[in-house]
Amino acid sequence: MALSGLFTPCARIMAHRALCRGLALTASSALDIRGIYPPITTPFTNQEEVDYEKLEENLQNYNHIPFRGFVVQGSNGEYAYLTSEERVEVVRRVRKAVPTNRLVIAGSGCESTQATIRMTEEMAKFGADAVLVVTPAYYRGRMTSTALIHHYSKVADCSPVPVVLYSVPGNTGLDIPVDAIVTLSQHQNIIGIKDSGGDVTRIGLIIHKTKRQGFQVLSGSASFLLAGYSIGAVGGICALANVLGAQLCALESMCLNDQWEEAKELQHRLIEPNAAVTRRFGVPGVKQVMEWYGYHGGPCRSPLLPLTDEEIKELKKAFTANGWL
Repeated sequence: MALSGLFTPCARIMAHRALCRGLALTASSALDIRGIYPPITTPFTNQEEVDYEKLEENLQNYNHIPFRGFVVQGSNGEYAYLTSEERVEVVRRVRKAVPTNRLVIAGSGCESTQATIRMTEEMAKFGADAVLVVTPAYYRGRMTSTALIHHYSKVADCSPVPVVLYSVPGNTGLDIPVDAIVTLSQHQNIIGIKDSGGDVTRIGLIIHKTKRQGFQVLSGSASFLLAGYSIGAVGGICALANVLGAQLCALESMCLNDQWEEAKELQHRLIEPNAAVTRRFGVPGVKQVMEWYGYHGGPCRSPLLPLTDEEIKELKKAFTANGWL
């Protein structure tokens, strides 16, 4: 084999980098992502195959709720257990099923920068308005600020759509350092972050240090949605929105209209149910409650297991005690 078949000539590398920069410049970096988003689940059959029909039925039921859009292939979508082809196909089906005025934010994060770029390009091709890129964390001891800035900058350079950072230390064991977020906020094609850590002080510091760039911060959980709005967050991507979406949209409206007493009362009633479907029972808990609310939840893909009878009782108690069932 000729050497030219093994190595990309320098001129081609430079041309590709120029193309990536051009794509980033043409992406809608001013995309407004304010609002409430459910990180939708992925329905499976009893044979653990993706059930696209039930996915589309769930979306039709969600369309009457005033969501800003949908997060597809986030943590609640079990993206880590799907093949690359399935991840892209789910995005394609969602974009086809929801109105064009609803944003589709697709989780394109992979462990390598190269794979993330490829996944991002594919999801953009099939209709994603923006991508949500989780931190690569397998070698988290080496994921310094420098490494993460390099990773996200390369992805944003090549992405044809805006990039939203995704910090979810509960799953990855890794928070994107604030100094790295501040640096990345200056990239034209990085428009915001979903922060799921729950440290409101940290979220406030991020908002304070990035406000000149117009960087948009989304709360990553319903448990601190009111707190996020009170310090300048612009919305939320919340697992609980899969079942109490209308209530979270109502909370958003209260915050935006300075109805803080009403918002506080509602927020208090959401804390225990939210903890139940996030920290305590995770995706199997979300899917169980979806069944109670008339959505298609169903099984998870192995190795996630369904809840035990005792866990189901505890889950139901968290919702009934707060008046939701």
